[in-house]
Amino acid sequence: ETDMQDITNSIRALTHGETDTVALMATVVCEIHHAHPFADWTGFYRVTAPNLLKIGPYQGGHGCLVIPFSRGVCGACARTGQVQNVPDVEVLPVWNGGGKLLGVLDLDSNTPAAFTQADEDWLVPLLAEVFRDAV
Repeated sequence: ETDMQDITNSIRALTHGETDTVALMATVVCEIHHAHPFADWTGFYRVTAPNLLKIGPYQGGHGCLVIPFSRGVCGACARTGQVQNVPDVEVLPVWNGGGKLLGVLDLDSNTPAAFTQADEDWLVPLLAEVFRDAV
């Protein structure tokens, strides 16, 4: 069982006052990856050009380096701004407080149906809080 409050408290303490997007992503991904029982690959893809995601901080084996918005679950999340929860994968959009799409958080698992509505309900507001002042 993930103790979401513990992870939230840890992330809040570690990221307090930080505005650098990559530093925030690195911290968030480390905390989630090590605490979530089903997370086998956890990472951010950053928006680096119009309609283009590039790999950001992650934990696990190699991920795709570049993902166009037109491709796959990560691309669909970036394109639509909607959380994507498909079997064994959850992808959440990451915005700053100004409404700029910074990237997506991709959680992959080897466990079927690993990610639930509870994960989404916890992570969406946490990401909004952490990345509010990100630049």
